[in-house]
Amino acid sequence: MADIVDNVKAAISDRAELPGMSLMEHLGELRKRLIHATVYLLVGFVVAYAFHERLYGFVQAPLDKLGIALNFTHPTDGLNLYLKTSLVGGAILASPFILYQIWLFISPGMYANEKRYVVPFMFATVSLFLAGGWFGYHYVLPGAIKVLVLQFGHRFHPILTIEDYTGFFMAVILGLGITFELPILIFFLALFGIVDAKFLLKHIRYAILIIFVIAAVICPTPDPIGMCLFATPMLVLYFAGVAVAFLVHPARRKAKELKKAA
Repeated sequence: MADIVDNVKAAISDRAELPGMSLMEHLGELRKRLIHATVYLLVGFVVAYAFHERLYGFVQAPLDKLGIALNFTHPTDGLNLYLKTSLVGGAILASPFILYQIWLFISPGMYANEKRYVVPFMFATVSLFLAGGWFGYHYVLPGAIKVLVLQFGHRFHPILTIEDYTGFFMAVILGLGITFELPILIFFLALFGIVDAKFLLKHIRYAILIIFVIAAVICPTPDPIGMCLFATPMLVLYFAGVAVAFLVHPARRKAKELKKAA
């Protein structure tokens, strides 16, 4: 922990020479980016809602394969399902534009040579999120339903409500999508000099422990196999993050620049 604090202080000191902005300028810029991101999200929602029946079919498909029908207990449950799926679908459609707004907000605190990462950042962020969602949709969600409904609940008649299933579906898909962003988090920590590959490998034991704790919390099934199914891709992504940290850490970039100058 002390190493991270020292690295944060060093990173802040190292960027003191960059052009500064007042608090009001930061708040104005934040407001501008939030407005733009909200507009993109609304446009994405409208486009997604135009295909809400197809989105519903996408959500219902894992249950159709198992012959399980959804039920509702409130007149607005069907509408809420369409709105929630359209909102998530719209957010995914608008994600490149929203991410670009985030990049525009943080870019003033970056050096010119660091700003070239904007395209890889956007491509990797969207790709990793979609990969996490795909993994959850095709493997984790069907496996969780089979274990929880068909195995543990085989003595009972399943009555899955729209509200409960939608929450479960979103938790798995969005949870894994966000989890797959681990290399992006490490990328920024390494880019600003807060962590490096040596630090990440040195504390690998703690990283593994934290990963399994997170997997146990977000895993929808109580069995250890399900937890390992969540933890395994997270471990792979952690080591991918180590490689990213090695490539983008400021010390390595400076060493390359000195080598070229020589």
